[in-house]
Amino acid sequence: MKRNEYVGWLCDRLAPLGTISARAMFGGWSLYCDGLIFAIVVDEVCYLKADDETIPSHAAAGCGPFEYASKDGRINQMRYYRLPDESLEDDALLLQWSRGALGAALRAQAAKAGKGKGKPR
Repeated sequence: MKRNEYVGWLCDRLAPLGTISARAMFGGWSLYCDGLIFAIVVDEVCYLKADDETIPSHAAAGCGPFEYASKDGRINQMRYYRLPDESLEDDALLLQWSRGALGAALRAQAAKAGKGKGKPR
């Protein structure tokens, strides 16, 4: 799938964060910074990785989570929250929100790595 203009535009604007790449994923896109996924783009809407530390900021900005319907009709939520619209016109704000998403991604990665460490046998 060829990267669309919106995804390309986002990648260009996010370049100050590190090496930004995009991969097609389930009809949308996943955005990576230095190989770590920190955002998804679905239907020309960017959603940022969020966790308990960053979700309150998203909620305060009126930005909800990404939702999708499963095959059985249930609505599921992912821990990716909509990027505030005003940040699309302000590079500093876009980078601020994106740094929060990178922090959430790094914390998730560290937690995942920590789960693999058990007691020695």
